[in-house]
Amino acid sequence: MATEERFASDPFGTRAWPTEVRVRKAEKLLVVAFDDGARFELPAEYLRVESPSAEVQGHSPSQKQTVAGKRDVGITGVEPVGNYAIKILFDDGHDTGIFSWTYLHELGAKQAEKWADYLAALERKGLSRDRRR
Repeated sequence: MATEERFASDPFGTRAWPTEVRVRKAEKLLVVAFDDGARFELPAEYLRVESPSAEVQGHSPSQKQTVAGKRDVGITGVEPVGNYAIKILFDDGHDTGIFSWTYLHELGAKQAEKWADYLAALERKGLSRDRRR
């Protein structure tokens, strides 16, 4: 498919396309490389707490949830969604987030900033990365 056709058929406006998507289960990582040269190793916990699902993101920025207790979450698999995204299956049962290539690229590029924001939100709300026992 020509690049222009791919962009026209992609509802997310993808500008960088994946060249590799691999789950490293033992390390609880999703490895994603893109045709723009970017390569990211995204921890399962980070992906879970930044899931694009309505459960996490809400229906507006003010509704975003701070998801606690996911330090040990893993990835059991990924499923393609059209040619523009994947659905990540987490071992805590969460599987409703559709991670577009654009969103995965953003998560990689802004990982340090988003992770710091997440940790600050946990602290502000008195929450923990660990599951309550």
